[in-house]
Amino acid sequence: MRINIGGFLAKRAMMSPGMEGLYDVENDLRLTYPQFNARVNKTANFLAARGVKKGDRVALLMMNSSEFVESFLALAKLGAITVPLNWRLVPDELEFILKDSGSTTLIFGGDFQGNVDELHARGDKTDLSDWIFAGPPQHCPDYAQSYTALFEPASDTEPDYGAFEDDTLYIMYTSGTTGLPKGVVHSHATTYWAVATVSATADMRLGDRYLLSLPMFHVGALFPLVMAIHNGTSCVMQRSFDPVRTWQIIQDEKIDVALFVPAMLNFMLQAPEREQFDYSSLRWVQCGAAPVPDHLVLSYDELGIPVLQIFGQTESCGPACLVGLDKYREKLGSTGPAFFHTDVIIADEDGNEVPRGTPGELLIRSKHNMVEYWNRPDATASTLRNGWLWSGDIAIMDDDGYVFIQDRSKDMIISGGENIYPAEIEGVLLTHPKIREVAVIGQPSEKWGESPLAVVVKADPSLTAEEVLGYGEGKLSRFKLPKAVEFMDEIPRNPTGKVLKRILREDYPGPAPE
Repeated sequence: MRINIGGFLAKRAMMSPGMEGLYDVENDLRLTYPQFNARVNKTANFLAARGVKKGDRVALLMMNSSEFVESFLALAKLGAITVPLNWRLVPDELEFILKDSGSTTLIFGGDFQGNVDELHARGDKTDLSDWIFAGPPQHCPDYAQSYTALFEPASDTEPDYGAFEDDTLYIMYTSGTTGLPKGVVHSHATTYWAVATVSATADMRLGDRYLLSLPMFHVGALFPLVMAIHNGTSCVMQRSFDPVRTWQIIQDEKIDVALFVPAMLNFMLQAPEREQFDYSSLRWVQCGAAPVPDHLVLSYDELGIPVLQIFGQTESCGPACLVGLDKYREKLGSTGPAFFHTDVIIADEDGNEVPRGTPGELLIRSKHNMVEYWNRPDATASTLRNGWLWSGDIAIMDDDGYVFIQDRSKDMIISGGENIYPAEIEGVLLTHPKIREVAVIGQPSEKWGESPLAVVVKADPSLTAEEVLGYGEGKLSRFKLPKAVEFMDEIPRNPTGKVLKRILREDYPGPAPE
């Protein structure tokens, strides 16, 4: 069998005809795998009739929905390339990605018609020539075609597959926490190898029910969709994350496994309604995209829910390291060893492996690493070197091969010649009962070079800066203690939960108090 990611769905439909493949919660649409495959075929056939072919880039601007996953898998079958768009971006940012990727077709939901109207009014500033509206047909703008109207009469016969193995499957633009986003290119083969390594490592079972809560433009949702189809898992898909609704879905749908980011788990934990729901079906949840505070793991452990820290990147198609069910308590704070078909080392700036327990950059070697950055040979060459993906994350590895992420290399603070990892300070401050969220950045210091600043969201309005500054005493070395505190109503994050420290550094440029 040749590898076509869309073809996985046809194979699963044949092998598991009675299994539920997808439940779109928002639209209350339940599909068996054969029904799911039939809908994908209809989408593929109407797109082919509109001239979509191998190598064409088709952008998707939609909330999580059946139309999104149908479009992605249909494009995979045809050999076209999906460009998932971050729906929180403004028109200028969307225009950059559309132009950079050379997308010629845009499929968009009704939630984003205002932004798309503006893009359409800009004329030839993008390469778009076909606009498909995946919203209520009666609201379809005059410059677009209705997805529903195209879908309904289309044939559900299996189309000819247009791509295999090393052909490009999707271009996913990074969140741009440090500048303009770059398009990460993954093929059908790199995506398959990501599936293979997770399947050989994680406790995934035939018939599991998997909750998709992250946005589908994120690798943490798009990849698990493929993995679920491959492994015979039922996907339960939220339109968007809501903490109370998530607990409700876990109860009603008897969810077995899920993937969240730390901010999502934190919001779920703080929801007072949590106690009214039955979440006993959960076997584990994985958590990644940022270091997972110890207190979060321990709090969920008290609820009987193992939180397994996972490390990966868009560039690695998701997986790199995972801590298992047998070690998540013993190795608290670790993101585990490498996945089964993956190698990781901790290296110095020249790529030489450093001794165990020594901080360095985490490098990843696997067949699921990205092919390249789209049209960015310079960035590709600096990230993919001698078979290794340079992650940009600082980590240490213990004697058992377990990895402990310290921080992003760009977020590291150097104060008086000492390296300070903000995540360590954040983990301590988050145990304060009056602190809801915290992010630590470095501010320029004439005396020390840089000094830590704590940006805090209060859980209790009575919290003072003095309490924050004094809380780390005895818990952190003195040189790591924040020198100043700023309070915010909300810490800026990208849609995957990562703190936008670039924005915080712009908002609080310093200098630090001496």
